[in-house]
Amino acid sequence: QVQLVESGGGSVQAGGSLTLSCVYSGYLYRRCITWFRQASGKEREGVASIRDLGSPYYADSVKGRFTIYLDKAVNTVTLQMNSLKPEDTAVYYCAAKGVGACGGGGAGEYLYWGQGTQVTVSS
Repeated sequence: QVQLVESGGGSVQAGGSLTLSCVYSGYLYRRCITWFRQASGKEREGVASIRDLGSPYYADSVKGRFTIYLDKAVNTVTLQMNSLKPEDTAVYYCAAKGVGACGGGGAGEYLYWGQGTQVTVSS
């Protein structure tokens, strides 16, 4: 059974930083973990993805500002968010899937989801 538990998030002013963590458990062959976000009234979008091998993926909207890390020793994927903008305000979710491309896909490709954590950026 794959489980994902997010932590972090909160409120920050524009230009600030926040760190999100996703602790995962359970086995998935070729595990890919992606951070998604969903702003009010908008579709869920993937912002960063990572798996054990290969380069991380970043959506254009966050490139150069967000960094995703995988720490296999503690089964944690971290999303470091810098230079935050009001448009980054959303509920952030981590999600996991197995085989297939890691990054750039839609939410429908992912079977396992965390509970979500709110990120609010004020101007």
